[in-house]
Amino acid sequence: MLSESSGTTGRSRLAVVPARHAFGAEIEDLDLRTIDDDDFSSIYRAWLHHSVLLFRGQILTDDDLIAFSEKFGELDWAPVQESGRRFVEGHPEIYVVSNVIKNGEPIGSLGAGEAAWHTDMSYLPDPPKASILYALEVPPAGGNTYFCNMYRAYELLPEELKRRTERLMLKHDGTYNSGGYVRQGVTAADNLITSRGAFHPLVCTHAETKRRVLYLGRRRNAYIDGLSLPDSESLLDQLWSYATREEFAWHNEWRVGDLVLWDNRCTMHRRDPFDETARRIMHRTQIKGENAPQRMNGAPDRRRKDKLKKVCLIAVQH
Repeated sequence: MLSESSGTTGRSRLAVVPARHAFGAEIEDLDLRTIDDDDFSSIYRAWLHHSVLLFRGQILTDDDLIAFSEKFGELDWAPVQESGRRFVEGHPEIYVVSNVIKNGEPIGSLGAGEAAWHTDMSYLPDPPKASILYALEVPPAGGNTYFCNMYRAYELLPEELKRRTERLMLKHDGTYNSGGYVRQGVTAADNLITSRGAFHPLVCTHAETKRRVLYLGRRRNAYIDGLSLPDSESLLDQLWSYATREEFAWHNEWRVGDLVLWDNRCTMHRRDPFDETARRIMHRTQIKGENAPQRMNGAPDRRRKDKLKKVCLIAVQH
């Protein structure tokens, strides 16, 4: 267990319990409804260091969830779900992830199936910097969420592969969400070159930690600009083989009251399937990105700006 000072207020220090390889951590015995500015500063430092934080035993209203989320920055409105629903009534910032059917209609998104590895909404020019997921109901088994460390993925690359990727641009598909559903208002397309999406550097510099990160987004319909399709697919397969190694992943077996916060700029995540007859209801918020993903040296890419002008994007579900 590590202790994180909460400043000079005299309050007890935060108990931060790192997972293996210091990727992911649990902050114990903390009620997020009662934190002060010093507590939040400690949480923020721990988040930047560990990338993913777990807080168990929370009892939050939707207003509480929004209030905590807003400490990290301005919130995105919830994207349109594949069912056409928008958000929780009265709370446009909250996105519902659920398999529950009410009056013949799903109350949320993504169902009970597997959700593939992805970074939230990386198909947008300015993806969110962080996501927060809060568990209201969970199934007795399955539905676990896994996170992978994209700092570590970059560090693992052989030097030749690092050199090859450092100036490349990757298109992040905007056609399908992580559950494989076509996004609301988008026509299904599997042409890797012409499908919707935003171009981002394949290797980025994190805006706050200044560490290098492999920025893959999601695998389906991904395309590396300037390469032939076979070469793009081959290189992406190599990169994904480093990014998703189980020994460098951390996962949460959800309990009611769990809240997980992750840095969308340096992680990917996926979800296990679960019994469709079991209920799972999660509320998610997202913090707006303050900067578009930047190249290794932090300089914006002119080609990226030109491409983004040509991309028609709809802000829908992840």
